[in-house]
Amino acid sequence: MRRLLAVTVGTLALLGAAQALAAPAATPAKEAPDPTIRAKGWTPPKTAWGRPDISGQWSNATLTPMTRNPRISDKSSLTPAEAKAMEKVWATALAEADAPTDQKKTTEQIQAETSKSELLKIRPDFAAAGGDVGGYNTFWIDPGTHIMEVNGQFRSSILTTANGQFPPRKKGAPAPSGQGYRDLYDSYEVRGLGDRCIMGFGRNAGPPMLPNGYYNNNYQIVQTPDAVVIDVELIHDARIVRLNSQHRTDGVRPWMGDSIGWYEGETLVVETTNIPERQAFSGSWKNLKITERFTRVSPTRLTYSFQAEDPDMWDAPWGGEYNFYPLHGIVYEYACHEGNYALPAILAGARHAEQLAAQAAAKPAPTAAPAPAAPPAAGAKGKPGAD
Repeated sequence: MRRLLAVTVGTLALLGAAQALAAPAATPAKEAPDPTIRAKGWTPPKTAWGRPDISGQWSNATLTPMTRNPRISDKSSLTPAEAKAMEKVWATALAEADAPTDQKKTTEQIQAETSKSELLKIRPDFAAAGGDVGGYNTFWIDPGTHIMEVNGQFRSSILTTANGQFPPRKKGAPAPSGQGYRDLYDSYEVRGLGDRCIMGFGRNAGPPMLPNGYYNNNYQIVQTPDAVVIDVELIHDARIVRLNSQHRTDGVRPWMGDSIGWYEGETLVVETTNIPERQAFSGSWKNLKITERFTRVSPTRLTYSFQAEDPDMWDAPWGGEYNFYPLHGIVYEYACHEGNYALPAILAGARHAEQLAAQAAAKPAPTAAPAPAAPPAAGAKGKPGAD
């Protein structure tokens, strides 16, 4: 039986080899088209009323930062090999940070190891995100895993300025007003909009709409003949873009500004003014105008670009761009306030610090101890050695 089985297997192997030799060579698989480049002959989908269809569930999470990091690259784009190498380093660093903590090690030992991690070399801001009391470690974040690719180029920054940085303010431009909300503790009313669950941090809602680098960079776009609604996951904001309308003239500055839109061919153009001061962008708000463009370039990519202009702040308009890609899932409710004790804890901590400072100020200053008496001179009366 064993010999028969061996002969049968050997015969099948020889037959397979012979068939392989006789068969024509396999046709090489065609390289998949780049989804960030519009394919020749491809037509974007349309809504039932004939407008470009940009609806759906999208994400803009990416490793590409807002501004270019000169330590990584001084060019506007990376080669595919450079991008893949960086993504691999990132994936390895993130996996190391997600590894179980050795419970036998002290807090000091763990912090010392963390400070030397590859992850913090790439994203030093993660030290603050996970280092503060109540901060998030990497288990809770979803910053993206890929370098942003636009029109076939792996971008080193979302900004498209020559150096990938924010442009300088023009001479005589007003300085940014206000103090950093992180350092204000008098009341909940002066805290940041993210702390108060009014708007998301990092300008997810915009305009311009930008990835925050941490989590919840997801959107749902819904279109009607009269409006486009952008549901922003963080913090459940709904941007309503009125189509074929005019900007309001009553001086009211709603959250996310006053957005109107229209279609130019296959592109949705959105213009926003009346942006509130608390949502200033790069120091500008009063005369700030943001123009955004949404263009479907393939079944799986929606190119987004923005232009910022303020004649009192900058010499010329400037901006950036990236691609939305499909979200594998749907946008769920972001329940920010439910069980959230961060804001009461922040204010309670500030009140406690004030009490300690008041107690320290009320304590009388310690009196200085009297200076010790000088020792008597040698030979003084009544002392050893005196006559």
